[in-house]
Amino acid sequence: MKAFTEDGEVEAPVDLKNFTKGELQALVQDGLGEKAFRASQLYEWLYKHRAVELSEMTNLSKHLRAKLEGVARVCALKQEGAYEAADGTTKLTFRCDDGAVIESVFIPFESHNSLCISSQVGCAMGCTFCFTAKMGLSRHLSTAEIVDQVVQARNWAETKGETISNIVFMGMGEPLHNLENVLKACDILIEESGLNFSRRKVTVSTSGLVPAIERLMDESKVQLAVSLNATTDVQRSKIMPVNDRYDLETLMGSLRGLDLEKRQRITFEYVLLKDFNDSLEDAARIVELVKGIPSKINIIPFNPHPETPFDIPAEKTISRFQEYLVAHNVSCFRRKTRGRDSMAACGQLGEPVPGKEPRHLRRRLESLHKELG
Repeated sequence: MKAFTEDGEVEAPVDLKNFTKGELQALVQDGLGEKAFRASQLYEWLYKHRAVELSEMTNLSKHLRAKLEGVARVCALKQEGAYEAADGTTKLTFRCDDGAVIESVFIPFESHNSLCISSQVGCAMGCTFCFTAKMGLSRHLSTAEIVDQVVQARNWAETKGETISNIVFMGMGEPLHNLENVLKACDILIEESGLNFSRRKVTVSTSGLVPAIERLMDESKVQLAVSLNATTDVQRSKIMPVNDRYDLETLMGSLRGLDLEKRQRITFEYVLLKDFNDSLEDAARIVELVKGIPSKINIIPFNPHPETPFDIPAEKTISRFQEYLVAHNVSCFRRKTRGRDSMAACGQLGEPVPGKEPRHLRRRLESLHKELG
């Protein structure tokens, strides 16, 4: 994102968190005529000190701060709420400049704390088991709006005596539909002088946008998670319209062709839906689908939301499904349900307007209601 036109005029006030370290250096040198080391100072103020005003950056000259005041800003989001579930999972809500509200989720575990962040306002993918899908897509989040969720969540966590070690792009939106901004956000997240997360602790999830998967793995060092959720094309297309474009053969073939690092694995997310994709026949097909792919399976019991055609499988069904995969040498973990009672669990984020879900989603949901009785 540029702050200046080709003639050197101010294009628009921009949030400095929209820039990678290299882009910030170019802004400082070429746009402002300052020494390169000033960019490092700015970066430190943004991510080490987490400044919210340019006036806080006291080791910058008044002259430079005055120039920045005319073209730049620091804080993209306003935190509005924190809604804690019984298990300590907390949904954080943020308001954007245009009034849009987005959500992140702080998830405490025994060994670490994770933050689930959003990449879009709403989502265009139309997955029928996901509450966010009912919003449709309003717009992409900027790099600054993605990164600022993490900055502000860190500030909030520290007031609770907590830290955040893992970042997962599994909130509102399809991250790879907003690939350019997500790539830049990942760069800032893992940059040592930026937010300084381990690249092994940053995971980007996708419903299966094959060309974008390949770009992500070529251009970033973060981890990949793929929402599988079904084991046949007929089945998957009913709940994930992306499968109409990139079917299972295309998706799995692309994943087999990725040049993974040693010990790197792809995570497959599998939401278990009662009487839809939770049979042992489905488990057997998973075994075949993941052959030749260094991977692990996260099974996720469905998290209910209003007017859904789906339900949670019985506990014995979930256990039997996992046991089958483990018995067939598939690395499989059951993701513990967190935040369900405050609509903070996987698939529960967003604030759809009743009756305003996208037409294509409404038709699929009507069909599934009839099919599932």
